[in-house]
Order: sequence, then C-alpha cells, then structure tokens
Amino acid sequence: MQTQTALILIDVQVGLDDARLGARSNPAAEANMARLLQAWRRLGRPIFHIQHMSTEPNSPLRPELPGNAIKTEVAPLPGEPIIQKRVNCAFIGTDLQERLDAQGIQSLLFVGLTTEHCVSTSARIAGDLGYEVFVAADATASHECLSYDGSRIPAETVQAVALANLHREFATVRSTADILKSVSNPANMASYPTPLPADKPACVKPSPASSGGPRGVASQT
Repeated sequence: MQTQTALILIDVQVGLDDARLGARSNPAAEANMARLLQAWRRLGRPIFHIQHMSTEPNSPLRPELPGNAIKTEVAPLPGEPIIQKRVNCAFIGTDLQERLDAQGIQSLLFVGLTTEHCVSTSARIAGDLGYEVFVAADATASHECLSYDGSRIPAETVQAVALANLHREFATVRSTADILKSVSNPANMASYPTPLPADKPACVKPSPASSGGPRGVASQT
C-alpha cells in the first residue's frame, strides 16, 4: 500500500438503510469506515466521497429524498471532494479518474456500500484501469438478495462471496485493523499485496467496458 493510497468511500448514504432492501451484513461497517477516514485525515492522505444520485423512481437515493444524504459517521469535511455518479461504477460518467491521475495517485482503498454492487463494480474497473486496489472487508456490507430461482441468499453469504471474488483477482482484501497497522508502520507495507498462488495465475483483463445501469430499490450499490 503506497503512502498516497486514496481512500474511496462508496455510497455511504442514509437511503441504503431502507427496509425494502432487506437484511444487511456487518452492522459495524460504518464504524470501521469512520476509523479509516479518521486515519486518512490525520495522515493527510487523499480522500474521495462517492455519492449515488439515482434516477430510478422508487430508489431511496434519488437526489430530492432524505436518503440521498451521506451518513453522519463519514460526513465529508470542507474541501473533501464529493463525486456524484448515476451508475454502479464510480468511474463512469464522473471525473474520478482524471482527479486521481492529476494527483499521481496509483493506489486505491475502497470502503462503503454495498459490496456486491457499487463497491465491487468500482473496484473491478479500477483494477482494469491499472490501479493498485485494496478493499477493507469489514468496512463494507451487503444486503440479502433473491437468486434467479427465487431462493433467498443471506446477506452474510452475499458479502463473503463478493469479497472472495474480489480478493487476489481484482483487489487485495484486508481487515480495517490490518490496514491501520500497515499505514501506521511503513515497514508493514511490504506484505501488500498478497501474491497469487502458483496455481492461480492472474487473468489478462480486457479494456474496461462502459456498463452498469442506474440503481433502483432492487439493484442497490
């Protein structure tokens, strides 16, 4: 993890507590996001808040609704950039990449909501764009979902699978405590990222595609 790793907070918004979204994993996610945010502020490292501006009629994240607000636990301070998006990926239709490149930032740490949607989408695209990508496992969370056959998948299972799919393919997944230990002692950074095992070569990733539709209640972050 580089000394100029940017903290990217994805869609930490009030509307994602909407009961219509179902049960959620990891109730401690916001507290861990706040711990990382405080550390990044103390160290003077770059911070970007991503805010979803839904165009879906039933979404709690529509701009005119109270649910669009960023949660108080990670409320931006004056001067911290807020980048608004309308699709799942934080890079599509925004100037996030331009801002990162202008500052020479090559390493990103993603936290936020939800792991299976916008966190995962943004982390995957970041990896395809050539950034070094980290995800704080316990500073993210997922909602339960219905599978194609109508079966209900518990939120904890959704979270575990989403993180497993990211780790060592698109990102290095670590705990908040592990990340804080690393940034407090530069000598610990040598352990990042985790190398791939010999029998799992990294895939050759194609150029990123502009994909990801606006999110409604059934397709959140």
